[in-house]
Amino acid sequence: MEDIRMHRVVFCKSFAFRWFVDVEPQNDSVLLKIQKSRRETQTVELGLDQDFDKTQELIREAYNSIH
Repeated sequence: MEDIRMHRVVFCKSFAFRWFVDVEPQNDSVLLKIQKSRRETQTVELGLDQDFDKTQELIREAYNSIH
């Protein structure tokens, strides 16, 4: 499920609030806010030339942690 906001995309598992990643474009990077629980949010800034593997695993863990 996607909630498209101005210049941002928020991925949710359902309509019941539980978003797990908020993607916000920056000038030379992308800012990702990854939420594993309501109290735990991690912010990652990915440059255009950075490896996405570690961040992809964080997103997968956040998705799987949502009930």
